[in-house]
Amino acid sequence: MLITIVILIIGLIVGFVGYVLADSLRSSTPGLITIAVGVIIAIAGLLAYPYTNVWQRSMSGKAQLAEAEFNRQIKVREAAAIKDSAQALADAEITRALGVAEANRIVADGLGGPEGYLRYLHIESLKEARAQGAQVIYVPTEAGLPILEASRLKPQQ
Repeated sequence: MLITIVILIIGLIVGFVGYVLADSLRSSTPGLITIAVGVIIAIAGLLAYPYTNVWQRSMSGKAQLAEAEFNRQIKVREAAAIKDSAQALADAEITRALGVAEANRIVADGLGGPEGYLRYLHIESLKEARAQGAQVIYVPTEAGLPILEASRLKPQQ
């Protein structure tokens, strides 16, 4: 569109120059030739308009396609980064779990097996409860198991 307007303006300028030239030379031949050239340029601009319009739309379409392709590549790379991050987090979690399992095994073996480890955890939880100001009441039972429902008798605050 802009190219067509520029060509039309050039044609009009050439035609005006021909008109001024014909008037100043007092001879109509050079002026008429210049006016004819200006009219031909203006007509060429009008004829070129459909082609420049198609060309402009083609270039616009190519630009939109390139932008869409670039945006797709960005999304693909972001998804790959998220996938890599998730894989790294999963690997770290597996490594942490293996370390905890190994530590638990070492502690349990050092305390005489799983039963000794559970007794150790019970003692540690009692220490934590006492540190927080909880009151612990020992009630002897037949199997040596704790009474779990004793907390329901605790007064509400």
